[in-house]
Amino acid sequence: MPEQEVDVKEMETNAGEAREGLNTAGLNTANLDVAGLDAAAEAAAIAQAGEETVPRAELEQAKAGLAQLKTERDQLVDRVARLQAEFENARKRAEREKAEYRDYAAGSIVEQFLPVLDNFELALKASGSVEQMRSGVELIVKQMEEVLRQMQVTAIPTVGEEFDPRVHEALGSVERDDLPDHHVAEEIRRGYKIRERLLRPAMVRVVSNPKQTAE
Repeated sequence: MPEQEVDVKEMETNAGEAREGLNTAGLNTANLDVAGLDAAAEAAAIAQAGEETVPRAELEQAKAGLAQLKTERDQLVDRVARLQAEFENARKRAEREKAEYRDYAAGSIVEQFLPVLDNFELALKASGSVEQMRSGVELIVKQMEEVLRQMQVTAIPTVGEEFDPRVHEALGSVERDDLPDHHVAEEIRRGYKIRERLLRPAMVRVVSNPKQTAE
């Protein structure tokens, strides 16, 4: 390595300077173990030659480790890509199944109302009296209510019931003394709920009883 070469040269230089210094002092360098300095320089050179092979082995080991890391990285990237593809396929499949279920549910509901629609069309083609038309419409309404009942859709009670803002929507008040104050006097539009969930509130007018108000 370059740093080792510099050290060897410095040692040789130092050895030469040591000889000159001893000669200047009048000493005989032949009787001194100057060869020891040369041996040290030679040993450093040998060590340098041995150390040059160590980094190469470490470099090869590092290259092998890097190649292994790259292989593992490629495997992880491939696995992530496959997982993303599986997730995307699962998401599309869930959306498709959701749409199919929605269409199936809507189709089953519409199928129950088709007979009601058929009766409405027959009523429009009929040429009877007003009373006959009224009786026919009443029958159709009952048929529709039966379909709603099978779907667990029920009408919200109104007239005579205490006003409940959770299921009633007040459109005004009516002065009456035959019903308790703050009770429903008139139904404007019927409200419905399916099981316990409100579909739409009932539009009503609320009783304002002057006798109870005065009390």
